[in-house]
Amino acid sequence: MFFGPLPVRDALGAILGHGVNAGAQRFRKGRLLSQQDIDTLLAAGIDTIYAARLGNDDMPEDEAAAFIAEAACGAGTRMTAAFTGRANLYAEAAGLLVVDTARVDALNLIDEAVTIATLPAFDVVEAGQMLATVKIIPFAAPRDAVQQAAAIAAETTPLVRVAQFRACTVGLVLTRVADTKDSVLAKTEAVMRERLRQLGSSLGETRICAHTEAAVAEAVSTLHGAGFSPILVVGGSAIVDRRDVVPAGIIRSGGVVEHFGMPVDPGNLLLVGRLNDVPVLGVPGCARSPKLNGFDWVLQRLCAGLQVNRADIMRMGAGGLLKEIPTRPMPRDPAKKAAPAIQRRPKVGALILAAGLSSRMQGGNKLLADLDGKPILRHVVDQVMASEARPVVVVTGHLAEQIQQAAGNPADLRFAHNPDYAQGLASSLVAGLNALPADLDGVLVCLGDMPDVSTTVLERLITAFNPTEGRAICLPVIGSKWGNPVLWGAEFLPRLKTLSGDAGARKLLGEFPERICEVACEEAGILSDIDTAEALAERRNQAKKS
Repeated sequence: MFFGPLPVRDALGAILGHGVNAGAQRFRKGRLLSQQDIDTLLAAGIDTIYAARLGNDDMPEDEAAAFIAEAACGAGTRMTAAFTGRANLYAEAAGLLVVDTARVDALNLIDEAVTIATLPAFDVVEAGQMLATVKIIPFAAPRDAVQQAAAIAAETTPLVRVAQFRACTVGLVLTRVADTKDSVLAKTEAVMRERLRQLGSSLGETRICAHTEAAVAEAVSTLHGAGFSPILVVGGSAIVDRRDVVPAGIIRSGGVVEHFGMPVDPGNLLLVGRLNDVPVLGVPGCARSPKLNGFDWVLQRLCAGLQVNRADIMRMGAGGLLKEIPTRPMPRDPAKKAAPAIQRRPKVGALILAAGLSSRMQGGNKLLADLDGKPILRHVVDQVMASEARPVVVVTGHLAEQIQQAAGNPADLRFAHNPDYAQGLASSLVAGLNALPADLDGVLVCLGDMPDVSTTVLERLITAFNPTEGRAICLPVIGSKWGNPVLWGAEFLPRLKTLSGDAGARKLLGEFPERICEVACEEAGILSDIDTAEALAERRNQAKKS
């Protein structure tokens, strides 16, 4: 790949290396330069730019990122379309992140152009949380490096997956010694119940018994016979040896002790046993508190359906110092300190504006007209509903009942009626925005008469959307022509609600040029609406030819 200063006259098809201002127009880095762009730059007096040209052995950044991310994407995960050389992986459900860290290291050592970053292995993750990001550092990467990286990412099993939490019903044994208070037992049970709830599991039965081998054996056997799994034993006295009362009771019940102790503090005195195929844990005393400890790490894996053996436990030492010390306080009680915010996929809703009078269409409402066997509006609704945008709200006005019928009846499609639709497009936009929840990060504003805007375009806009990186207004573009729909960040919604008359949201784009992200597309549908009989006839003829 070439990168360096390049005469503008020779830059057709090159990738702009740094953003430049060409008169009133701002060209962002990464733009693929067209002849019109070159003419604009020359007219602005710019004769040299920094740019990149790809060679035959280079793979473009988005193609490379997507290729590796697809190979790395395992069970319980989903990837987004690549944008600016980045493709992200997200969790589809709550569970534990399973990552082969050795393969992550191997992939990152292939070539400086190719990287992957993940959350720590065995992190608890939520649905929608970002798990990993593949980033191609320059505008392209060597093709052979990308292929090597993808091979590593797909080797044996995909590099990144989520072991989803299962609904376990757990048995709990609490032993008591002479000075054990009932309040201590009650608190232990309550803490354990809440711990399990957070993992999608529940406490089935609690048995309180004396701190003796025979009593422990009987309690474990009873819970095992009732089908609870795993079984947790919290002793009235700490386990200090693998031949102590709790492990001896597990063996007496017919079980085995597989491992005692772990390199995690607090949590050192954890015991792992098994009765037939049911895990039985000797729980350290620190688990009476809700604060994070080594027992949590083992319980999380069991609730996610993962096996935990001696090697797994003894590899927990790196990062296993959880104890609060004066030089490094770490509040670990979730009741006292909220968890840090997670990185997640932006919450984007969508409006489909379908309230107008269709005054330019002779012979009826354009949105009800048949196109390829269904109403024009239905094409738009189907494409938007197939995207990640939720909720999707159709704004009705003129012929509201017929419009609602034409939109179909997907289970989670919503409608908002604009009684003032005759006042113009802005009133429908405001009615739709008022019908959306307040917690959205952004809103796609779609037009009901643009049936050829595909779900792929919508997904690319959502992927590009990142207000913290300056991409707060995303719109599709072919060459230098802006199309529809436009994705607006939540910060602009109050301004959109001040619009009036027949002007739509696009009139505001000139006010926020530094916040606009142009998303390159190849689909002419982003420029084509059907608002006249002639346009409809032409579109039908195109369908016949194809």
